[in-house]
Amino acid sequence: MKIESIIILASTIVLLMATHVYTFLYTPPSSEKAVKLVFIPQGASFNVIARKLESEKIISNAYKFSLLVKLKGAITNLKAGEYEFTTSMNPVEVLDMMIKGQVKDYTITIPEGYNIREVATLLNNVNIIDKEEFITLATDTIFTASLGIDGNSVEGYLFPDTYRFTKGMTADEIIKKMVQRFNEVYSVIAFKKPTRLKMSKKQIVTLASIIEKETGDISEATLISTVFHNRIRKRMRLESDPTVIYGIKNFNGNLTRKHLLTRTPYNTYQIYGLPPGPIANPGRVSLEAAILPTSEPYLFFVSKNDGSHHFSKTLHEHNRAVYLYQKKPNKNIVKPVKKNNILNSDTYLNHDLKSEAF
Repeated sequence: MKIESIIILASTIVLLMATHVYTFLYTPPSSEKAVKLVFIPQGASFNVIARKLESEKIISNAYKFSLLVKLKGAITNLKAGEYEFTTSMNPVEVLDMMIKGQVKDYTITIPEGYNIREVATLLNNVNIIDKEEFITLATDTIFTASLGIDGNSVEGYLFPDTYRFTKGMTADEIIKKMVQRFNEVYSVIAFKKPTRLKMSKKQIVTLASIIEKETGDISEATLISTVFHNRIRKRMRLESDPTVIYGIKNFNGNLTRKHLLTRTPYNTYQIYGLPPGPIANPGRVSLEAAILPTSEPYLFFVSKNDGSHHFSKTLHEHNRAVYLYQKKPNKNIVKPVKKNNILNSDTYLNHDLKSEAF
C-alpha cells in the first residue's frame, strides 16, 4: 500500500510537471496579437536574448525558455537580426522562428542615378546601415579590388534595383549584394556590345553614369549616348554638367561659370574624354545606351525645359535651338532644370566652350 501511494504521488507530480511544461510551451503570454519588433545583435549571449524577450513580453518566463532551448540543444543555433514577433506566439513558435532566422526584411528601391553618398543616406534613413560605415567601405580600394572592380570605389556598380534588406546586415553584405546584381545585369547587356566599340567595362560604366544623369526622358538615352560617342570620336570635350558637379566638394546646388572653368579630374569642360570613373550608378537603360548608340551624327543637345532635349548636328543648328528654348539666360547662375537633383547648365554657356573640335 505504501509503495502504491508513492507511485501514485510520483505519477501525480510528473503529470503536474508535464502539464506545467506543456502549458508554458504552448501558451502565449497574451491573447492579444500585439506586434513587437525585437532586434537581436550579433554576438548577444543567450541569457541577454532570453531576458530581452521576457521584457518585451514575447515570452512569460526567461528561465523556462532557457530550459526549452537547452533541451533542444539550440543555444548556438539562434540567428541574429530583427524579428517581428507577436505576443500571441507561444515559446515553441518563438524559438522555431529564431532557429530558422526568419528575420523581418525591408523592401527598398535604389533609384537610377544615385551616387554612393545618396545610396548610403537612403539606407541610413531607413535604419538599415550607418551612412559613414557604408561610405567608408564603398570607397575602400582594397575592398573594391576584391570585388574585381577597376577603380577607387564601387561607384557605378551599385545596381539600382529593388532589394530586400534586413537590419543587422553589414555594409559588406549590402554592397556585395548590389554589385552581384550589377554583374548579373551587365553580363547580359555585354553580349550586345558591338565589336567596333573599343571601350573597357570601366569606360562603359562611366559613360553610362553620365548618360543616366543627363537623361530626363528615358526614350532619349540612346541619342544622348550618341552625342557623347560622336564627341569622343571627334576629340571634342564632353562638356557635361553632372560630371563637373561630381567633382565639386560640398556642391550647394548652384553651378556657375567659375565652376565650369575650374579644372578638376571630373570637369569635362576642361578635360578631354571620360572622367576617371563613374559619377553615379546607372540603370539598365543607360548601360544599354552606352553600348549601343545610334548612327546619327548628333554633336549637341539642349534642354527644352520639359525634361526632353533638342539634338543638333552642327553648332549653328545648336545655337538656334538655344535661342528657341532658352530665352534671356543668366550668364552666371544656372537656371534650375533638375534631373536626379542635378542642375543642368549646358545651354547657358557662351558657345566658345561648345565649339571646340580637334
